[in-house]
Amino acid sequence: MAHSRPEILTADTAGIDRAVAIWRKGGLVAFPTETVYGLGADACNGPAVAAIYQAKGRPGFNPLIIHVADLKTAERFAVFDDLARRLAAVFWPGPLSLILPIVPDSGLSPLVTAGLKTVAVRIPANPLARRLLGQFGGAVAAPSANPSGRISATTAAHVIDGLGGRIDAVLDGGACGIGLESTILYPASNPPALLRPGGLAAEEIERFLHHRLARRDDPLHPLSPGQLATHYAPRTTLRMNVKSPPKNALWLGFGPDCAGATLNLSPKSDLIEAASNLFSFLHRIDKQAEAEGKPLIAVAPIPETGLGVAINDRLKRAAAME
Repeated sequence: MAHSRPEILTADTAGIDRAVAIWRKGGLVAFPTETVYGLGADACNGPAVAAIYQAKGRPGFNPLIIHVADLKTAERFAVFDDLARRLAAVFWPGPLSLILPIVPDSGLSPLVTAGLKTVAVRIPANPLARRLLGQFGGAVAAPSANPSGRISATTAAHVIDGLGGRIDAVLDGGACGIGLESTILYPASNPPALLRPGGLAAEEIERFLHHRLARRDDPLHPLSPGQLATHYAPRTTLRMNVKSPPKNALWLGFGPDCAGATLNLSPKSDLIEAASNLFSFLHRIDKQAEAEGKPLIAVAPIPETGLGVAINDRLKRAAAME
């Protein structure tokens, strides 16, 4: 859906309405928060979320933060205990993302959580962002609006310089006030764990909690952006690049030449479709393999281009866990 050059949307009702319309059609819109510009898409639309990874050139499917307008909307997607509610009451809206359990049947794309049972959520303090999110009425997945590995964008011009024609529009709200990504906190840890330092100082959270935060950086079990992603590994042994599966295997196909595949990530060889199906299909085929007593999941070759790089990255990590 992306244009040769993104639309520049004004920070008014017309601009907000246009941004929401693009999101509802599955497009990508960069928008300002108080931290940095985020590259937003409907968090419940798998192909739209996959398009975020494609636009950024993101090398792996790491968890993404969802942005919402208010606590009521957040509760549609995340489960809040007493501590999470107290943190939200003090620090939201603001540059704090909380890692919380997902509400069952929330509708979130598995690509948002990278197959985890938790989701990172925040309410931004930027008034334009909150108006935009309120008009949309749901959850918007939004990593920083810059190519992967590059400096985060704090103005609309930065977004255009970095992402050019890869996205549909930029809502120009001026420069971001903080210029540093949100702080990410995992409240369920004992004590609560700081997963990524950011725009809210850890000392402020510690003063509120009256004790120190834990520091967690577990590359094998990441919970948030900013940590290496190797999370979802099926219980069944997984083997990649299989063109002709053995009889004792279930076959996860890709493309039109996989007749007889148990599931096909994309019969038409569409890498965006394959990415959006990846986690849910891995869960499904793993359960089926267990139910049928099959010892192997065989995966058809995925091209090592575009989103195929990220898909293969996830599959390699899953295969390495056998």
